Amino acid sequence: MTPQTARPVPERIARLILAALVGGVFAALWAVIEPRGPVTGVQAVAMMASALVTGWLSGRVAESRLAVLIVPLAHVVTFELVRTSCPLPTAGAAPSGTAFGLVAFALGRLVPWLLAVVPLALGAGWGARRLALRRRWALLAASTALAVLAGWLLIPPAAAEVGAPGGFAELVQVELGGHRQWIQVRGTNRTNPVVLYLSGGPGQSDQAFSRVLLEPLLGEITLVSWDQRGTGKSYPGLDQASLTPDRAVGDVVELAQFLAERFGQRKIVLLGESWGSLLAVLAVQRAPQLFSAYLGSGQMVDVLATDQAIYDDLAALAGRTGDAELAAQLARLGRPPYRSVFDYGEIMLRYPLLEGPYTPPAGYRTRASQGGVGPLGVLGVEYAPIEKLNVVRGLLDMFSVMYPQLQSIDLRQSATELEVPVFILCGDHELEARTGPAREWFATLTAPTKRWYQLPDAGHSVAFEQAEELGRILREDVPRR
Repeated sequence: MTPQTARPVPERIARLILAALVGGVFAALWAVIEPRGPVTGVQAVAMMASALVTGWLSGRVAESRLAVLIVPLAHVVTFELVRTSCPLPTAGAAPSGTAFGLVAFALGRLVPWLLAVVPLALGAGWGARRLALRRRWALLAASTALAVLAGWLLIPPAAAEVGAPGGFAELVQVELGGHRQWIQVRGTNRTNPVVLYLSGGPGQSDQAFSRVLLEPLLGEITLVSWDQRGTGKSYPGLDQASLTPDRAVGDVVELAQFLAERFGQRKIVLLGESWGSLLAVLAVQRAPQLFSAYLGSGQMVDVLATDQAIYDDLAALAGRTGDAELAAQLARLGRPPYRSVFDYGEIMLRYPLLEGPYTPPAGYRTRASQGGVGPLGVLGVEYAPIEKLNVVRGLLDMFSVMYPQLQSIDLRQSATELEVPVFILCGDHELEARTGPAREWFATLTAPTKRWYQLPDAGHSVAFEQAEELGRILREDVPRR
């Protein structure tokens, strides 16, 4: 538009305001539909495509290249204002300044912002009038890059092959409690006993870790790793209103029934790690007819008592060693239960102080170093691009929803009898705050068979660290059916 035909300044301002409103409405709709930001590849591409169209429309309305800046800004501000009521750490109020808070900020804000802001700016650029030739080429190049990104986001995940003869591996979507969730099935013989592995956290996705670290077991069992609702590949199913320990137990029972039918077996074996060990005991209590045995790794018994004992042990350590920084941190946080997932994260970083130094077995170290799955397993082929983000988002968000609900559980009071054989694996370097309650529970537990295995060179993740011994236990001690 030439200077002679330029619109009056008030009209140009009004057009920019209208363009910003278009971007704001787009942001408000997405904040209502999915306040967490895109949780699947399809959602991410849908956001990008709709942002591109919205940006183009805004550019046409504004008739100004200023729309390239104003419309994305309107989107970010509106998106954040509309979703402020969301209680999840990665979507609600701005997180704390801890390392975990920075991760939450990047995943919950920077990622959804960029997925919308970049195509909004591109669209606004295309919608502006009379573009110079060099600007058209720049927009074309940026649009091509955006299309490549969209294609990458839609790449489906894959189950890594099992190298042994007869090996099979598959990612399977199942519906549990009305929500779609994911399992990974790996083995070498479909008639082998099925072991359902329940990961810890709450919120940890162990699809990649269990594949790499439990690979030695596949000659003896069919291993099923499950991403619980709100975790990893099942992160889209995070529903704060219905996600309770009781519902999680119901999901385990439904999944056990599904697996028994799928593999033609009357019963399956349940292996629980940390939070998964609590969940497993509760599931065995509810439906003992589905399980031939229960194996606990990093056994949890009383969450609140354990957290308080860890706090006391750290405080005692700070006093013995004169660690003023640790003492100040503990004073600032106060005794558990803590206020947020970020506070729990700070304390978890201190656990090695209580574990003491040790060297896990060579087999574990080799599998871990050669697995190539990265921190928290996010580089595992089991995860599509957006699911890699969900591995971390799920750990923060699912923990924040579920963990406060576990404060009243004490297996010493509520699970004094189980109707299936019980096998507990405990590492020599497990925290005493966990082993103390676990030994008390085990000592009074009534079960058809119960065995405690005290294993060297291992800590909380003893099933992973001592996978060979776990294989021997499954082969020699655990009932086959």
